[in-house]
Amino acid sequence: MIKFTIIGCGLIGQKRAKAIATLRADALLIACVDTNFDCAQQLASQFSNCIAFDNYNIMLEKTNPDAIIIATTHDALSEIGEKMIAAGKHVFLEKPAGRNCGDIKKLIKIAHHKNNIIHVGFNHRYHPAIQEAKKIIDKNVIGDLMIIRARYGHGGRLGYEKEWRANPVLSGGGELIDQGVHLIDLSRWFMGEFSDVDGFAHTHYWNMPVEDNAFLALKTVKKQVAFLHASCTEWKNLFSFEIFGKMGKLHINGLGGSYGPETLTHYKMLPEMGPPEIFHYEYPSPDQSWALEIQSFIDAINNHQTSSSHLENALAALSIVEKIYHQSGISYDK
Repeated sequence: MIKFTIIGCGLIGQKRAKAIATLRADALLIACVDTNFDCAQQLASQFSNCIAFDNYNIMLEKTNPDAIIIATTHDALSEIGEKMIAAGKHVFLEKPAGRNCGDIKKLIKIAHHKNNIIHVGFNHRYHPAIQEAKKIIDKNVIGDLMIIRARYGHGGRLGYEKEWRANPVLSGGGELIDQGVHLIDLSRWFMGEFSDVDGFAHTHYWNMPVEDNAFLALKTVKKQVAFLHASCTEWKNLFSFEIFGKMGKLHINGLGGSYGPETLTHYKMLPEMGPPEIFHYEYPSPDQSWALEIQSFIDAINNHQTSSSHLENALAALSIVEKIYHQSGISYDK
């Protein structure tokens, strides 16, 4: 049984708490921490014997968790992460794990001298359509990969330009560092490392000091290409991830909820070519990615294994983000 504390009790922290509740045989939430004590108290009240705090240092003095989930604004992720790693705790850091590569490098340096399991929360890897696509690719069913074409976007909401994600001091950037890192992480998971990075980030619509759109063209040494677009001017929420191989194509569409039903379509090339054979899979169940990712983290702790989504993944993703910002003439004060 792994005893958890959640630091940061906003929307993502609440999702992680709900996930822990589904893993009762393996996980127990013993404390919730938020600078807004009412927020911490509200979340803690949903769990038996769970204590609310407004200070994570006091939480460490009063409780003894095995693992810490850090779901704060981006500016606090690495700072709190450093302290929790140094305290000997297993740490689950929500993406992007920091505002820049410097933040991640500090975490890697501290973690190098510890035996803690450190996991970066890229929950999209745990969506069933994406998991199935990875299995198909690993079995070489669609052959060598050639191209990824992916779009991820939403339309914001009233007051979006005043939220913390629109403040570069808190966020480290806009749509690219928020949702774009998911596209980058998935592309790296399927294709491997990218040797060439080109792109452009710009604020087209929202009156805010961070970008609302980012366009990327990433190439591997084998000239495999990932074309990615992250946007908060999509208006109708969209997730579309297409993977082209030499023997077929996979198309993941939707994430459930406002992004539409999650589906996977496999277009299998026939020997005579022409119209492909089509296999279509639907995943109507509620989003289980949050719980599956927590379970993966628990398994890594119990088996003393390196997390499948470690700090080096976050560093690689943020390195691409920073290159796009540089190419776009963007320099956010951090």
